[in-house]
Amino acid sequence: MEEKLTYEAAKSELTAISKEIESEEISVDVLAAKVKRASELIEFCQAKLKNTEEEVNKIIGRMENPEN
Repeated sequence: MEEKLTYEAAKSELTAISKEIESEEISVDVLAAKVKRASELIEFCQAKLKNTEEEVNKIIGRMENPEN
């Protein structure tokens, strides 16, 4: 059973990939796969942040205008 990805887990994985690339610990053979995974994680994080921002704005809007 696949565990649902969280923002924190995605950020942690991105940090690890970044450190591997920066320290040149990654082989050229797996570099493309790591960059692709990083791209997927970045897209996930951006979507998560956007959805969270929208949800927070809705909550604030309801708090500011409780009659609506």
